[in-house]
Amino acid sequence: MTTGLPVSTILLITGFCLSLIGMWGMLTQRNILRIIIGFALIDTGLHIVMVATGYVTGGTAPIIDAALSKADAARRAIDPIPSALVVTAIVIGLSVTAIMLAFAIRLYAAKKTLSIDAFTESKW
Repeated sequence: MTTGLPVSTILLITGFCLSLIGMWGMLTQRNILRIIIGFALIDTGLHIVMVATGYVTGGTAPIIDAALSKADAARRAIDPIPSALVVTAIVIGLSVTAIMLAFAIRLYAAKKTLSIDAFTESKW
């Protein structure tokens, strides 16, 4: 019987790969929508990494009862705080993505293009 990689390691690798793909897409693309998708990929990758930090392979819910004694709690209980933080981060990320898409719509209405090259003369 082979053991393979633990789930937390697979999640960490997947999360970091998604973040790197998003960073590459954000830095190399000239289309505003593709840049926004890059930001969303970075966001999703970091959410996966945060969940993976609290996961314990073979762990159980952090409820002290007959199934999980106090002595085993530190070793077998899954940390619920990263998961709770990720739920909040997902809501914030969705809001930020919605604002970026709203700005993209306004920019398209102003210049009739989504290429960032058309906005180099814009003044803030």
